[in-house]
Amino acid sequence: MTTGYSPRRWLYTLVVLAALRLVVAAVLPLSPDEAYYRVWALAPAAGYLDHPPMVAAWIRLGMLAGGDNAFGVRLIGVLAGAGSSFFIWRAVRDLLPDVTQSGAWRACIALQATLAMAIQSVVITPDGPLVFFMSVLLWAMGRVVAGSAQRWWLVAGVAAGLACDSKYTAILPLAGIIVWLVVRLARQPEWARRQGMGLAGGIALAALCVLPVVWWNAAHGWASFVRQGGRTVDWHPGRAVQFVSELLLGQVGLMTPGIAAFFIWGQVGLVRRARQMPGAALLACMALLPACVFMQHALGDRVQANWPVVIYPVLAVGSAVVAWRWWRWAAGGGLLMGALVYIQALFAPLPLSPHTDVALRQMAGWRELASRIAAQVPAGEFIAACDYGTAAELAAVMPGRIVVGMEPRWTLFNLSHDISGSGVMVCNPRRSFSRDDFIEVEPMTRLARERRGHVAEMVDLYRVRLRDDLSATERQTIARLPTPAG
Repeated sequence: MTTGYSPRRWLYTLVVLAALRLVVAAVLPLSPDEAYYRVWALAPAAGYLDHPPMVAAWIRLGMLAGGDNAFGVRLIGVLAGAGSSFFIWRAVRDLLPDVTQSGAWRACIALQATLAMAIQSVVITPDGPLVFFMSVLLWAMGRVVAGSAQRWWLVAGVAAGLACDSKYTAILPLAGIIVWLVVRLARQPEWARRQGMGLAGGIALAALCVLPVVWWNAAHGWASFVRQGGRTVDWHPGRAVQFVSELLLGQVGLMTPGIAAFFIWGQVGLVRRARQMPGAALLACMALLPACVFMQHALGDRVQANWPVVIYPVLAVGSAVVAWRWWRWAAGGGLLMGALVYIQALFAPLPLSPHTDVALRQMAGWRELASRIAAQVPAGEFIAACDYGTAAELAAVMPGRIVVGMEPRWTLFNLSHDISGSGVMVCNPRRSFSRDDFIEVEPMTRLARERRGHVAEMVDLYRVRLRDDLSATERQTIARLPTPAG
């Protein structure tokens, strides 16, 4: 056991961290993806092209409490990120009963100290609800393993279903649970008989939670399933070394090096305990099966750095078995890295290029750019953008204006498509847009989106006029995006 253990001190650390993240979330401008998810929240549906709908539900709930602004959009994500610590702590106590209470608190701090959590706690993406519901699932499965009443299978089923409603990668640790169940049922048939009704109920509830997403996909040509499944089509085994290196180095960065060492050594400890301890076997299955899938995928295609975040709660619980004395340095280093990211995003003390400064590239200068665009567009005319991120960002910061998205993806949204007349098209010079929808396209000017003299990107403005004879199908690709109240 580490010396100087104080539950109250670590609880205070988590509370202060949550308060800091609330402040950062309120001040930091929205990224294009967040602005896009804001549109989801204001156009409720059981599914969307890119992901299931949970992130939209969280944003809508936060906006009801905090307003149509960065704070409201991110509010539930910040609170849930902090709340996941409780479920991690309880999961350690049930799944790893030989671990001390100090180990349970180490697991909570380890998860919060990852760079991934530092980012996901202040920038709302589908990974936020995914991590939260995976933490709840671990808690419920811990109760099952500890021998509590069968109703905990029902809690586990709801958590599993809501995790799938957050992001499709949730299926991977769930597959790990299935592997664990099959092995345990084969070895302990009497345990299987005792769990039958509760397990069946949990499966039924999980299916019920996922049913709306399946229904939406069925009604929209399986659009979301096809989009995500299509990632396996591009296969380049000749670049396997590059993809695997990117995966491994990216995870060391998102975990932070010290926390990564704890996570890896924790898995070694779980494998050693797996035969004697059902909870350790469960955690090993939930982490190692997804890890193998990601490694296999990296042999021919790029694994996005945030995909493995789905198993971070599992890795955090497993790290509780590691009691190295220098764990404070690992956690402190992770928290420091997160703080430095916040400082750079908010104050930009380092003059980094847009390539290395993600906050500059994605978040900086949108309000100023919107003001300069609005000055050149008469009231009542529309402002369109050639990509969904720019359109969503302009909609978030241009109250009272008509902001339009023009892409096939907008046909899947329950938004107004009754757009006509003249307006301005905003487009990055590296992108292009179809001119078939217009009878007039005239270049106007080029503007810079910047922060304190550092240019994030250039955008071109075009004076455009929509064709009067657009077909109903063509009009469905042109959608008016919701803007804040003027």
